[in-house]
Amino acid sequence: MSVNPIKRISVLGATGSVGLSTLDLVRRNSHKFKVVSLTAYSKVEDLSALAIEFNAELAVIGDEKKLDALKEQLAGTGIEVAAGEVGLIEAAEREAEIVMAAIVGAAGLRPTMAAVRRGATVALANKECLVCAGDLLMEEVRVHGATLLPVDSEHNAIYQVFEVERANSVERVILTASGGPFRGRSYESLKAVTPAEAIAHPNWDMGAKISVDSATMMNKGLEIIEAYHLFPIKKSQIEVVVHPQSVVHSMVEYSDGSVLAQLGSPDMRTPIAYSLAWPERMEAPVKRLSLSEIGALTFEEVDLEAFRCLALAREALEAGGAAPAILNAANEVAVAAFLSEKLRFIDIPSVVSDTLALCDIKAPQSLSNVFEIDKVAREAAQNQLALRAI
Repeated sequence: MSVNPIKRISVLGATGSVGLSTLDLVRRNSHKFKVVSLTAYSKVEDLSALAIEFNAELAVIGDEKKLDALKEQLAGTGIEVAAGEVGLIEAAEREAEIVMAAIVGAAGLRPTMAAVRRGATVALANKECLVCAGDLLMEEVRVHGATLLPVDSEHNAIYQVFEVERANSVERVILTASGGPFRGRSYESLKAVTPAEAIAHPNWDMGAKISVDSATMMNKGLEIIEAYHLFPIKKSQIEVVVHPQSVVHSMVEYSDGSVLAQLGSPDMRTPIAYSLAWPERMEAPVKRLSLSEIGALTFEEVDLEAFRCLALAREALEAGGAAPAILNAANEVAVAAFLSEKLRFIDIPSVVSDTLALCDIKAPQSLSNVFEIDKVAREAAQNQLALRAI
């Protein structure tokens, strides 16, 4: 009888929500995994505690000023320590079958690319890699024979039901959206919403920024861009439907009329477990789905007048080049201003739209280009904020 070998795993972004959920599953299945590298940006004590618990080979703190504190915490443990982008790249390059790429933001670009370039299986939980550098990343995946497994619940759902060998039979990929806290609200009614209202998501427990993206539906726009890079489909084949229950995580429609969907309780440990065990499956401690308890699954069209960010993301995808990276940078600036009560909720798409109109969308040729585009777009977005300051 064959015994499945232990998988070596590195978790980039170990102290974030995806990282902690990943390690929860590793903890429950310690006979299946060996932790190699763990990284965090600034949480020294949390990182060191996890590194000790899982007997990691390497612990990396992104904030170089905290390297001495990490060394002190891990003195005598035999665990190697490093810091900064060089350290993050070293963590990604360590020999491990699986790399959970869960570093938030642009800081995750180079470490994720490093893991891809050594042909690893990369569980991708970083939007910026595909939104800002999708063409570059997917070319590296192809050249180096890496495997990219999407962790976002929507893309993971599509991955589970998308028959790549019969991609020419796919008619539509349908991303589901909860609709966020303002589903059904008119554009006029959104003029006075507060940050507290915007981050109160009805189904998912998420950070403030992604909660606002859900409220504006920009998150679904970014997911359209990601889906285009992840799957062999045309831009026109990607659709979005509002599904308030967040039970159907996404669907694929085939030429014979069949629509295949992945369903489950809204718990990120399900797509994470799928990514960790792939191509097998593993036990996950999530609430089992009871359709009779739910009673009904409903679907609605998106109100593009109230949620303009979704249309902007489609326009950026159609424009191509640097447009998706500009969209992402401008959105981050606008959302931060809204959360600081310096910008109205309804002005978020205006800042993004005007920034897109002002910036050159020439396609990036390298990751350095991506960072340059991001910098220019953020400066342009900041200038737009000055015109709309509350």
